[in-house]
Amino acid sequence: QVALVESGGGLVQAGGSLRLACEASSPFTRSAMGWFRQAPGKEREFVAATRWTVGTAFYRDSVKDRFAISKDNGKNSIYLQMNKLKPEHTAMYYCAASVRELAPIAYRAPASYSTWGQGTQVTVSS
Repeated sequence: QVALVESGGGLVQAGGSLRLACEASSPFTRSAMGWFRQAPGKEREFVAATRWTVGTAFYRDSVKDRFAISKDNGKNSIYLQMNKLKPEHTAMYYCAASVRELAPIAYRAPASYSTWGQGTQVTVSS
């Protein structure tokens, strides 16, 4: 079974940037990949997603002007460039993959994704 491995998290000051990466352990068929985050005591929430072949991107409204998702099909990887970070962006960030074709609204639902990474911690200090 394919594994997703996230990297790039860390501690950064408010206003700083981080670039998260998610690499699949082997090639596999997928329709979409995305990033979710979960802060302590809160539910997992959608951040960004991309269709794997076409590359159409979807974003949480609050991060549209700060975050950018990208992919590298050859490296089986997706990335999340996070700029102008705020303390409220502090969370564990998870990479996920879906093998099903998704309707646009479904990209935002954790239940749409069948494969998940272990997460990478992002901490933004004020």
